[in-house]
Amino acid sequence: MSAVIAGCGDLGTRIGLRLAERGHRVLGLRRHADEVPAPIDGRSIDLATESPDFPDDTKYVVVATAAGERSVEGYRRAYVDALGNVLDAVDRLAEPPRVVLVSSTGVYGISDGSWVDERTPTAAATGTSAVLVEAEDLLRRRAPEAVVLRLGGIYGPGRDRLLRQVEAGGPLANAGRFLNLIHVDDAAAAVVHLLLEAAAPAPVYLGVDGVSATRAEIAEFIAAELGIAPPAHDVERAAVGGKRCRGDLLRSTGFSFAYPSYREGYGALIRARGR
Repeated sequence: MSAVIAGCGDLGTRIGLRLAERGHRVLGLRRHADEVPAPIDGRSIDLATESPDFPDDTKYVVVATAAGERSVEGYRRAYVDALGNVLDAVDRLAEPPRVVLVSSTGVYGISDGSWVDERTPTAAATGTSAVLVEAEDLLRRRAPEAVVLRLGGIYGPGRDRLLRQVEAGGPLANAGRFLNLIHVDDAAAAVVHLLLEAAAPAPVYLGVDGVSATRAEIAEFIAAELGIAPPAHDVERAAVGGKRCRGDLLRSTGFSFAYPSYREGYGALIRARGR
């Protein structure tokens, strides 16, 4: 049976490789198919303007598109237009596949440090986050059985901006803001888990490790692991902000995190760099 990754970038590729390891034929769709590694079968397509053709035996579809620019127009092309074209392809299949849409915890417009979970109403605070809500609404109308995985901040190999900031030694901005993180390998594993292992998945899950911490707390941990002084931050501007996301529902499906908090994840990153 076949699986389709619509948006086979870094995360999509990691998902596709895991599915291939499980014995599935995987079709990876992105603008430049030559960037898709074997054994994924890459196909060049602009999903914002074209509807793809899926193999007749497609059983799983992952929508993991990403915006090329941080504008409302760029987000709409990447998340709404592309999703609509993918769903057109889904509609042409004789048997409906299981669909997982990768979304973001950015759909919650909360900035006072409150806790949120899957029951918290979405309230977009920006134009781009409003587009993500629009995409989720489109999915719910056209594919009611589909699953939305709202990922927190993804970090890991190639996604180590905070680590590099701490190493550079400059002042830390937004020190009191809560971060809700997930290692990129756990993000890919969670998608595969919801595709293959969750017998009756819920409509929405939060893809976060569940250990919310402020940017200052995480930076101090990184600095200690590196053996350097923690970055300075302006106490007057370190007021608590952001939101705290619960990851309990995903865990209740039997999913186990390889990196259950930023400590294990950043610790592994630092060890991999020989520090």
